[in-house]
Order: sequence, then structure tokens, then C-alpha cells
Amino acid sequence: MRAVVIGNGESRAWFKPNQVKANDVMTWGCNAIYRDGYVDHLVAVDYAMQQEIYDSGYCLEQPEWPEQGICHFANWKIVPSEAADMMLLGYNIPEEFIHKSKKVTNKCVISGKDPTALQEKIDTAIQMNPHLDMKDLKLKMEKDVGLWITYVCEDDMVISADSPTGWSAGNTALYLASQVSEVIYIIGFDLSSYDAPLNNIYKGTKNYLPSDTRGFNPVNWHNQMRTMFRVEGGDTQYYLVDSTLEFEEDNVTHITKNEFCKEVLDKT
Repeated sequence: MRAVVIGNGESRAWFKPNQVKANDVMTWGCNAIYRDGYVDHLVAVDYAMQQEIYDSGYCLEQPEWPEQGICHFANWKIVPSEAADMMLLGYNIPEEFIHKSKKVTNKCVISGKDPTALQEKIDTAIQMNPHLDMKDLKLKMEKDVGLWITYVCEDDMVISADSPTGWSAGNTALYLASQVSEVIYIIGFDLSSYDAPLNNIYKGTKNYLPSDTRGFNPVNWHNQMRTMFRVEGGDTQYYLVDSTLEFEEDNVTHITKNEFCKEVLDKT
């Protein structure tokens, strides 16, 4: 089985997931890619994005989504809905920090970051990183702060992504795809940089940072990919499509967009 793992970097603006028609190719995407089309497997690690996807109905069988894939959500632990009610009684959380999904059921997933401890964490981060843009740092740390209560249905198509922990959505998708595919094409995994604007085709939209936000330091993200290729990749062969990323691993090869189109999109 081959796979295409699709990141949301701006280099993949030309590509939509529905372009892949080959029966032997599985598609993996991240976060808001569902807005642009169907993927076989959709991965999300951010709480706000998980709730947006669930509220859209993408995780359920219904006419709005005639082709249905599987969603992989990090830290997705289902509990009785009464647990959310008890939690709200036990903490004095401002209303603007409480985010509930549209449809209430008897089970839910509770996720979030404690808003009461946020300022202390911001102050510590500022002290440890005095060279950074303080406005930018605060903006990033405040993202997705609060309590996210997502009510779930019995027949949804969500799997908890328990491993790896703490990885980005893109690298989590890459890891999961590697468990079931021998050949993987990687699109839209763009190298980020703190000295350049945020590189994401969905920036400035709901549940994303503003379009004028600085990029992220790429070290952790790059290390996750290297670990993936060296340790987790096994016998899988990886093809970076029109990428500027540099890796020395023997199982990583660069190919052009035209080569990718000929190998994958032109074969149905």
C-alpha cells in the first residue's frame, strides 16, 4: 500500500486531496484540510480543531460527507457527560473560556489548557526568552486556552491517536501512515522559521493564528521527522515532493511535483 501524507504548508496550495484517485493510495491529512476535500485519514492534535471537525459532521456518516474517512484525534478520552458538569462545578472558569460542541449527548471528551495558570506560564516564558517578540509569544501561548467539551456519538469514526505523544499533527500523520504503508509521498511539509511569516495555507482562518504571525522555530518539528525516518520508518520509503527539507537518511528521496503527478495522479 502507498500513501500520500499531506501537510498544510503553502507549497501544497496547488494540491487538493480529492485529486488522488488510485485505489492503492491512501491519503492522510491534517486539521483544516477537510475543508478542501476528503482524505482517508484525518489527524488533529489541537483541541479547537478537533471540536471544529466533529461539529462539521465529518466524523459521522451523513449526506454532507458521502465519502467518509477515519479521524485520529490525540488525547481523545471519552467520559460520561456528567463528568463535564462536575468539572464546571468544581472550577471557576470564565464563560469565554468554555467551548462546547453543538450537539449534546451522554458522552463527551474533555480537553484544554488551564486559563488560570496561563499568565504565570507566559511570564516564565518571557523571562527565559527575552530575545523573542513578546507580543508574538503571548499570542501563541494564548491559543486554544480554556476548556473544550466535545459531545460524541456512538457511531462516530474517531480513533484515539495515543502514539506518538506531543508531536505535531503532520508528523503524527506521518507516523501513523508508516505503520501501514511501504511507500509514502510527503507534500506540504514546509520548513518554518521564526524570522519569516507563519507558513500555513489556513492562517488567518478559524482556529488558526493570524496571517501576520511569525513562524515557529523548526528544531522540534525537524527532529520529529528525523526520528520518524531513522527509528519508526522501518522499511518504508519516503518521497519528499518539491521540498526544501534536507535529510541524509537512505530511505528519503526528493522528487519533483511532475514526478509525483506521473507516479500517483496519472495512475488510476
